[in-house]
Amino acid sequence: MTYGISFRLNGSPVTARSPPAATLLRVLREELGIRSVKPGCETGECGACTVLLDGVPVTSCTVLLSQVEGRDVTTLEGLSGDPLMGSLQEAFVEEGAVQCGYCTPGFLISAYAALSGRGNSGPSEREIAESLSGNLCRCGAYPRILRAVLRVSR
Repeated sequence: MTYGISFRLNGSPVTARSPPAATLLRVLREELGIRSVKPGCETGECGACTVLLDGVPVTSCTVLLSQVEGRDVTTLEGLSGDPLMGSLQEAFVEEGAVQCGYCTPGFLISAYAALSGRGNSGPSEREIAESLSGNLCRCGAYPRILRAVLRVSR
């Protein structure tokens, strides 16, 4: 049985018609066509499906559709015009932090959350590393990813 679950996706109201127990990951990809959100482990361990839920990074594979009723969901697509996200994407390319690219959207969302709203007091290297710790990179680009985020935080 499906119900209409309404929420804001990237700033626009949407109503999903999937079963309420469907994961946000599956609804975003299969019903709403959001491709930056990647299926990986589907247990919340790899971070490939990270999105912002009310501004907080979460693994969308662990969030049920029913849990997003009336809330704000932001994906990489929703941040495409954001200057901070543009700086992060540029730094990822310049530092060679984009290997196969599968994990990149999740890392970018986590990095964005770590750096947004900080004003002039950027996070320390340790705080950035902790904010990225929920994301796995099978290519082993961690040092490059960290350098890219540190570059933008300065």
